[in-house]
This record gives sequence, structure tokens and C-alpha cells, in this order.
Amino acid sequence: MKAVILAAGQGTRIRAVHGEHPKCLIEVDDKTILDHQIDGLLRAGIEQIAIVVGYEKQQIMRHVHGRIGRRRTPKIEFIENPAFAITNNIYSLWLARDWIGGDGFVCLNADVIFDPQVLISAVKTDSPVSMIVDQEWRDETMKVIISNGRVVRMSKKISKQEYSGTYIGITVFDQAVNALFFARMQSFVETGRVNEFFNVAVQELVDEGLSVGFTTTLGAPWAEIDDPLDLTFAQQNVFPQLALTTTV
Repeated sequence: MKAVILAAGQGTRIRAVHGEHPKCLIEVDDKTILDHQIDGLLRAGIEQIAIVVGYEKQQIMRHVHGRIGRRRTPKIEFIENPAFAITNNIYSLWLARDWIGGDGFVCLNADVIFDPQVLISAVKTDSPVSMIVDQEWRDETMKVIISNGRVVRMSKKISKQEYSGTYIGITVFDQAVNALFFARMQSFVETGRVNEFFNVAVQELVDEGLSVGFTTTLGAPWAEIDDPLDLTFAQQNVFPQLALTTTV
């Protein structure tokens, strides 16, 4: 299995406190969010990693190269999204299609920080597509509705009365669904729908009968960091717990 980290976005809402830096380089103890993600992937047995870059790409590349000799670091492929300012993550993921090939893969938003155990459990799923969810409500994040053990709807517009869980920004795709998924992504790109979340393509496939499963965080700490309030939450509730984990 491979992994794709989507790190091309500009992160405009966090610049007030983080400056002109990609969100994945926000520091957590002596590591960045990106370091934590790479270490978590290694613990889950994933050593083929691609990072889709765009905004301030050189900062990310320098940071990854600087890991060498300090931490266990796999060979990482960088894929550039030159249209990062006018596209959303559906286009970034589509650009990784050739590198992914016919393999199964994990897709991570680069602004999510999480306990590694969450990922270790997720890659063991046998569903064609599986989303990691938290049963607790979190504002400003994508929610899911689950019925009969499957995710039937995913959207930021799901209300608190409807929701079954909060999507944490990590999805696992089995190799069996790879061709179907990227064919749908291709149709989005060809029709100019490049400013969507890739979850919109997944939702279309769900509506046509695709089975999407889920694993849960089981109370493990995580945070999606979009703005200063998210960062404060993570500093108070997530970072202290992650600081206790062992570096890979």
C-alpha cells in the first residue's frame, strides 16, 4: 500500500499565526505535522509516500530532505500541483494517479494531526473505500451519515441532528476500487470540476452503489488545523498527548 499526502494548499486562514508557511510545517513538540504523518505511515507499514506540493513547495522539500540522518525516512516522491491557487484537493489527488498506479493507497490531508494508532487500525480494513471518523461532533469539518455499517453520505453541510461521525481527513482506498475511482476523478477534471473535494467523487460512487466503510478514532487524539482556533485546540488537547509517543 502507498500513501499520498495532500499538501498543496495555501492555508490562508492560519497565516495570522503561522506566517507564510505550509500548514503541514506547523510544529508539534520537536516535530512538524508532516513529521508526525510520515512517522505514523511508517508505523502502519507504509513506506512508499508521495507528497503533493504547491504553495511554498520548496519549504516542504527542504524540510523532508532535512529529516535524513535524524529520523527514519522513506524515499518520498514530490508531485507538484502548479494550479494549487485555483484548484482543490480533487485535482491534487488526480495528479498522483500515475505514481499510485494500480496500488491501494491512503490519502491524508496534510493539516491533520493524529495518534498513529488511528492509522494502524485503518489500513487493516477490507472495504473498497474506508474513512476514518470520530463519533464526536467537531465544527467546521466534514461529517458523515452511517447506515447499516456503511457511510452513505459525506458533506460539510450535514447537521448535528443528522450526523453519525466527523471525518478526520484520512481515507483508505483498496486497489480493487482504484480504476473506478480515478476514472470518476478523470471525468471531474475533464469537465472542469477541479475546485471540489475528492470526497464529492466518492459520494457519486456511493450513490451508484459503492460500499464505503469506516474505522473510528476510538477516542485517540486528533485535530484538523485550518485556523488559529483549531491550532489552539490542538495545542491544548492533542499536542501534549502526541508528545508522549515514541519517535520512529
